[in-house]
Amino acid sequence: MSPILTSIVTAAGGVLAGLALAAALLWRQQQALARARYAAGHDDTTGLPNRRALLAALTRATRADAPFGLVLLDLDGFKAVNDTFGHEAGNDVLTEVGRRLAALRGPVRLAARLSGDEFALLVDGGPDDVAAAARAAWRAVSRHSVDLGAHTLTLRASVGHTSAALGVSPRALLHQADTAMYQAKQSGAGVHGATATNSRTGPPPGSRPRDLRRRYRG
Repeated sequence: MSPILTSIVTAAGGVLAGLALAAALLWRQQQALARARYAAGHDDTTGLPNRRALLAALTRATRADAPFGLVLLDLDGFKAVNDTFGHEAGNDVLTEVGRRLAALRGPVRLAARLSGDEFALLVDGGPDDVAAAARAAWRAVSRHSVDLGAHTLTLRASVGHTSAALGVSPRALLHQADTAMYQAKQSGAGVHGATATNSRTGPPPGSRPRDLRRRYRG
């Protein structure tokens, strides 16, 4: 091989090696970006979409011309699980509840964990569909016990649901479902539905039941 041809081959090899290195770096960057985006929208414990992802989905749903509703679920007595069996067992319970809710079929579009022991379902369809999804979620949580190894735990939940009215905001919809969930917990009914309103701004100051509801958790 002539010196000139050798130089050309060597240069081409260097270019190819450089392109391969650049492609590998780009692939790693894309993978890191994908992991970061996934982590930003998902809960570490259960793997479900998180509050941010739910709010984004609610915003998209309010802009679409199709009926939908929201279901909120709160585990009864969950604080006692952590206090008695430890936080690792508590995480196991949350993971199992998340798995059961994620397995619910349509019209459930999305199951999410909001925080602590609170979960949410975004449901397609009218009030009857939303109410049916709420009852299905309640049954999914309470129908079977959770195996914690040396112990078996029976779960109970309080479930609130509401259907989206025209012009409702995600904040107002969350408030309506939260109010219904609080009433379900207070009455011991298990499942309670709220009347939908078309408020765009959400609840007036001081009207949210969340702080009061916390007194009855556990």
